[in-house]
Amino acid sequence: MKVLAALSGGVDSSVAAARAVDAGHEVVGVHLALSKSPESFRNGARGCCTLEDSRDARRTADILGIPFYVWDLSDRFKDDVIDDFVAEYEAGRTPNPCIRCNEKVKFTAVLERALALGFDAVCTGHYARIVETVAGHELHRAVDETKDQSYVLGVLSGDQLAHAMFPLGYSEKSEVRREAAQRGLLVADKPDSHDLCFVPDGDTAGYLRRHLGDRPGRIVDPSGADLGGHDGAYAFTVGQRKGLQLQSAASDGRPRYVLSIEPVSATVTVGPREQLMVGAVRAGAPRWCGPVPVDRHIRCRVQVRAHGALMPAHARVGHDGLVVQLDQPTPGVAPGQTLVLYDGSRVVGAATVTATAA
Repeated sequence: MKVLAALSGGVDSSVAAARAVDAGHEVVGVHLALSKSPESFRNGARGCCTLEDSRDARRTADILGIPFYVWDLSDRFKDDVIDDFVAEYEAGRTPNPCIRCNEKVKFTAVLERALALGFDAVCTGHYARIVETVAGHELHRAVDETKDQSYVLGVLSGDQLAHAMFPLGYSEKSEVRREAAQRGLLVADKPDSHDLCFVPDGDTAGYLRRHLGDRPGRIVDPSGADLGGHDGAYAFTVGQRKGLQLQSAASDGRPRYVLSIEPVSATVTVGPREQLMVGAVRAGAPRWCGPVPVDRHIRCRVQVRAHGALMPAHARVGHDGLVVQLDQPTPGVAPGQTLVLYDGSRVVGAATVTATAA
């Protein structure tokens, strides 16, 4: 097959590309330039998509002996990921930009261009497995549960899975690093990136403030009692405990958490942990990942954050979206988060949380 290998400049994408070469595919490497003004160097594990990353990707391609190109997708990334991220926080929701990037950039913009250029598949270093069945292509969790990335890929369709390759899905991370060293890849010991690539300093609140400006409001308890002020509700997330800067301690001495965010009035409501507990979740129309379920009532497990636990639940598919009843209540589920449904290790689909209830 003719394969386009997305080279981020990290160890995972490098080894994935190397394995595609070993499998006998005709591989071409491409680095995605996602920033208009990329930093020269990464700061440890903070951020990615720097000039350093681009150079590391080129060195990997040279070692593998494959052609290498840089694709400028910065406009697409800004429109579909950065602007969406800012708008979601402005609306009081909690988005996951990595999911949006996979959906709109890596497996829509890149895949569409790759297919138009005659490639058969796009290869990435994601930790997930694609299983081909008589019903179609399925997405499954990676063998290395600590590195599994099926959650952020849960928005992919069956057609997109049919043209995707994840060579690391059956490997442990330690194995990938050893292999990179054995192949002489210079990124073998390069730290993984853990922060938002467009917020390399890790200061998300500061980033949002630069885009949205000061929008002062009040912090209240569930009864409406005033507990202090803030410069922008966008700096808070449901479930947040630290950095609230309340004017008075709770009468029972227990910590308080952000319970809800009302963007119009810029009101942030805080309260005890037990009021964070969510037993039911409503989400928008699901995006099915692979074969579409026949049954409208799905016994499943759900995940609501990238490194969150899988929770047993029952999902009902309605004409206006999903209603998910959790077997056990969980804290801190917020509108804007992505809810991913699993049947065993298989990803069934994903939807955006619109409301929660106890």
